[in-house]
Amino acid sequence: MGALDELFNFTRAQTLVALCGLIPGYWVTVILIDIIGRVTIQLIGFFFMTVFMLALAIPYHHWIQKHNSTGFVVMYALTFFFANVGPNSTTFIVPEEIFPARFRSTCHGISAAAGKAGAIIGAFGFLYAAQDQDKSKADPGYPASIGIKNTLFLLAAVNVLGLLFTFLVPEPNGRSLEEISGEIEECESNKSNPITDQFN
Repeated sequence: MGALDELFNFTRAQTLVALCGLIPGYWVTVILIDIIGRVTIQLIGFFFMTVFMLALAIPYHHWIQKHNSTGFVVMYALTFFFANVGPNSTTFIVPEEIFPARFRSTCHGISAAAGKAGAIIGAFGFLYAAQDQDKSKADPGYPASIGIKNTLFLLAAVNVLGLLFTFLVPEPNGRSLEEISGEIEECESNKSNPITDQFN
């Protein structure tokens, strides 16, 4: 197989994953996010990402059989579907809602930058971590590593951490930005009381 054929096949597979997983995931989020809430949809996303990562990792040798390649692609697409139902969508929405107005743009920028840094680390980290444990089977130019199966277990563990940290996020659904950030209470505490002020 030539380089162009390989590129075409890779691009076709990624396009199918995007059409079957990514795009529907975003639309499901658009429909459900105001109904079930940001935290709930993020918990659902992390939970099912963990389930599908484990479903790929535990019987990994089953999935690498040639006749199971379609099933692997379906599982892979479902993983991306739930990534977009949950964390991929909420990382853009929640930071805009939970930070106080005077810090919102700065904090949103910091959280967005942290997300992009995590994506870079994840992409390059996966590339290195997924290399075979046998150096002779690793891709040229890469050291031997933990292999794809163990990398999938590692990703499942990262998803569990994301799920647990989601419980620390306040639910902004159905509340005003001022109420979420505590600015209403702050404004009310700073208001002067005309009855008590005349005795001061």
